[in-house]
Amino acid sequence: MKNTDLIIAKAKETIVLQSNSIANLTNFLDNSFADAVNFILNSKGRVIITGIGKSANIANKIVATLNSTGTPAVFMHAADAIHGDLGNIQEDDVVICISKSGNTPEIKVLVPLIRNSKNKIIAITGNPDSFLGKNADFLLNSYVEKEADPNNLAPTNSTTAQLVLGDALAVCLLDLRGFTNNDFAKYHPGGALGKRLYLRVSDLIKNNELPKVLPSDKLTKVIVEISEKRLGVTAVVDNNDKITGIITDGDIRRMLSKTTDIENLTASDIMSKNPKTIHIDAMAIDALDTLESNSITQILVSDDNDTYVGVVHLHDLIKEGIF
Repeated sequence: MKNTDLIIAKAKETIVLQSNSIANLTNFLDNSFADAVNFILNSKGRVIITGIGKSANIANKIVATLNSTGTPAVFMHAADAIHGDLGNIQEDDVVICISKSGNTPEIKVLVPLIRNSKNKIIAITGNPDSFLGKNADFLLNSYVEKEADPNNLAPTNSTTAQLVLGDALAVCLLDLRGFTNNDFAKYHPGGALGKRLYLRVSDLIKNNELPKVLPSDKLTKVIVEISEKRLGVTAVVDNNDKITGIITDGDIRRMLSKTTDIENLTASDIMSKNPKTIHIDAMAIDALDTLESNSITQILVSDDNDTYVGVVHLHDLIKEGIF
């Protein structure tokens, strides 16, 4: 138990140290940050992000964030850059160099080469007086007082600060670009997040059966329809396919628990009137919200003419990874 307490205390201390380091970054934000954002926004090229060691790992993550939010970005390892990968940098590209000290050998070699190509350099460094800091066109100060580890050696607070500045850049850019939910979905079509933003009810029902009965149909036909269509439900419609009610397999079970005299029962005798429905063009996430808020597992779908066109089942949403 004592060891557990020590572990939790150290974890809390680490989190507090990191959060304080991040909060302190607000004191370093100045016109240089705004100028860097505006320069990227108006640039015709891409954002090339480079670093070495742990800063390279941070660079990779910032590249991913920028790409997914509408700013084309490419990662270039600082060591590889001076051994051939410098060709990644095109005429209109902006280069972000990330380095805690700003004085690593690779950075000292790389920065003059970038400047010779007349590409603008944005520095993310904790040392504004470093070689990188003094030779950058825009300076983003990622200074932290100390690292989270007791020896003040392992990159922890410093890399978190770099990451947060990169996220701040990305968020400012997406805001200025007017980046919308639809844009996000375009860049994330395969994930659950993207599906929440673009998947519609029409996409969910296209492979489903269309169970339906008339109000006058006998209960035996209702049971067969629910069983054969395998959605646990059937719509009750009139001769023009307008929805008049719904019958679920639960309705059947509850009815059978009360009586076995079913010979003369019809769909209209046990159906629920005025069932919940959703439009075929509605978003799939709206269908999920309706199911959850009404504690139901199926919902009937209608079109512009209020004609019955399908069923959305909770399993459809689970299969798509939305639920």
